[in-house]
Amino acid sequence: MFSGIVEEMAKVVAIKRYGENVDFTLTCSFVNELKIDQSVAHNGVCLTVVTIDEDTYMVTAMKETLVRSNLGRLQVGDRVNVERSMLMNGRLDGHIVQGHVDETAVCTAMDDADGSTYFTFEYKDDVEMARRGYFTVDKGSVTVNGVSLTVCEPTANSFKVAIIPYTREHTNFADISIGTVVNLEFDILGKYIARLSDFSK
Repeated sequence: MFSGIVEEMAKVVAIKRYGENVDFTLTCSFVNELKIDQSVAHNGVCLTVVTIDEDTYMVTAMKETLVRSNLGRLQVGDRVNVERSMLMNGRLDGHIVQGHVDETAVCTAMDDADGSTYFTFEYKDDVEMARRGYFTVDKGSVTVNGVSLTVCEPTANSFKVAIIPYTREHTNFADISIGTVVNLEFDILGKYIARLSDFSK
């Protein structure tokens, strides 16, 4: 479990494809604190640390993960938002994030907000997915590339988020432009409510 509060950006230093899997080797400041089998969110995707070698570590993504997320688009040199699993004795500064990316979205607009920036993201308009809780609500929570954010102006298949300068500087929102593909995880509470509504029919 994660909170959506990104610790820092890791840099991709190597990518190895074999079969339908991809090994990503990354480096960040807390490599020496990691352990084998530890869970780390990468752009919001929970992946397991499989090897550690001095100042780098490796994680493996399988086909399902690559299809549902933007990890298959990564290239050497790219920056990835990373967060280690949440400590249960701390404050939940973001919201409950599972690290299970639901789908991707595309940045369709960036608008200045007098110092901050409104980003608009659009995802596939799918009534069945929405019925299962894959949607956003005004002032609700959504995770974009692992960042816990508050939804503004949602539609059936789009929403806005307001990004302050600090967040843009310390996450890979700094690298997002119109056309960039990002990972989405919708609020787990909405999914459970949608499921319960199905049972009550």
